[in-house]
Amino acid sequence: MAQQPLLSLPEFQNVSTGTLVVKEPLNFWGGARVKPKDTTKSEPVYEPATGRVLCDLVPCGEEEVDAAIKSAHSAYLKWSKLSGMERARIMLEAARIIRERRDEIARAEVANNGKSITEAQVDIDISWQTIEYYAGIAPTLSGQHIQLPGGSFAYTRREPLGVCVGIGAWNYPFQLAIWKSAPAMACGNAMVYKPSPMTPVTAVILAEIYKEAGVPDGLFNVVQGGAETGELLCHHPMVAKVSFTGSVPTGKKVMEMAAKGVKQVTLELGGKSPLIIFKDCELENAIKGALMANFLTQGQVCCNGTRVFVQREILPQFLEAVVKRTKAITVGDPLCEKTRMGALITKPQMEKVLGFINQAKEQGAKVLCGGERFVPSDPKLKDGYFLSPCVLDNCRDDMTCVKEEIFGPVMSVLPFDTEEEVLQRANNTTFGLASGVFTRDIARAHRVAENLQAGTCYINNYNISPVEVPFGGYKMSGIGRENGQVTIEYYSQLKTVVVEMGDVEDYF
Repeated sequence: MAQQPLLSLPEFQNVSTGTLVVKEPLNFWGGARVKPKDTTKSEPVYEPATGRVLCDLVPCGEEEVDAAIKSAHSAYLKWSKLSGMERARIMLEAARIIRERRDEIARAEVANNGKSITEAQVDIDISWQTIEYYAGIAPTLSGQHIQLPGGSFAYTRREPLGVCVGIGAWNYPFQLAIWKSAPAMACGNAMVYKPSPMTPVTAVILAEIYKEAGVPDGLFNVVQGGAETGELLCHHPMVAKVSFTGSVPTGKKVMEMAAKGVKQVTLELGGKSPLIIFKDCELENAIKGALMANFLTQGQVCCNGTRVFVQREILPQFLEAVVKRTKAITVGDPLCEKTRMGALITKPQMEKVLGFINQAKEQGAKVLCGGERFVPSDPKLKDGYFLSPCVLDNCRDDMTCVKEEIFGPVMSVLPFDTEEEVLQRANNTTFGLASGVFTRDIARAHRVAENLQAGTCYINNYNISPVEVPFGGYKMSGIGRENGQVTIEYYSQLKTVVVEMGDVEDYF
């Protein structure tokens, strides 16, 4: 009897906060959900908004990882032989299904991740747009023809890598699974995907949607687990590439493990990005930009502009306005339409963020608002992981809150005087994921963008991620790119074919 997809099960119908309990197995390969072999290492996964158990996570062991990778390899052999047009048709069907089920997927994402439903719906929209974008690129993949002397010639073939591994983060569970799988599949690869152990649910929904759209069984597989499962994936001899999103320390380990098999890697790691606000800016836009740069997904975004440099002349006006707007942010039930900030991912993460705020106060920073455990009035949310968004003033470049990635709703504001000075301070970090500048001076905007050492620079906006443009870091913020046409190069390889039309030279 065929399995019912997760989204068609009664518990996934009209999900509301505190209602979803997932009992189904969350591994997926060979075109179906697979029961775990060994449940002794099971760990609870919590719903961020309520603190209650959402599901149990059972990590995959060596046999299971091997089965998932072999299933992916079998699918790859079929998928890679299809034309780009054939792959595109199936991918477009997957995009259509996601678009039609956007709200159901978004509600499941909120239950698992804690972000507001409004944000989750945007994430799902970006997801289907990403698949559409790479479906459009799939038929255009081609090589080159090179004429050689005497009528001989050479040509290049752009070929897939094989089985790729995707290791995702918990802040954008569904979207990241697509950012990795869509370009991989467009190029003819298969993928084994390991979601974060904190957000295991929606990657399985994606796997079922790909199956429904018509991909070969095994083309997109999901294995659950933490570090040990990740190590098994990185070391497996049939894996050609690893794409990882997460912290710098874990990214280093992934790179080290992949190096042993000379596997390609894409790493999208942490950040401590600068947002520079000049006195000639459109202040209202700069304030909205600073809020976007710090408080989306409860501040748990790797490219957030958490070091907000404000030119001294406008600092008082900026602080007054940004604090007023921050205090007005509606924190609460993430499935309520008016909510603008949901719950942090786990209790330890919430406590870690509170620790950063306390340390900032000890080092001399001044809390202008927020930075405390927030308990919504709804009794079912009393054990949720909510924080009031925080603005820190009186910050210095040597403070921990300014140097280290907090990954929570904390904005550190720093004054500056000159362009030259702020550029030096902005670049004085081991990170280089993103950056931003607000100014009306067009020459300055482009000059600052040129001199900021970061993979992305936003001018007069922040935290917009169209699929058409590449995303990735400089320095310790990562290697490679996601999104845009260039990502095709990270999921494919070139073969050169040289054709001799005459006789071989008689050298010996």
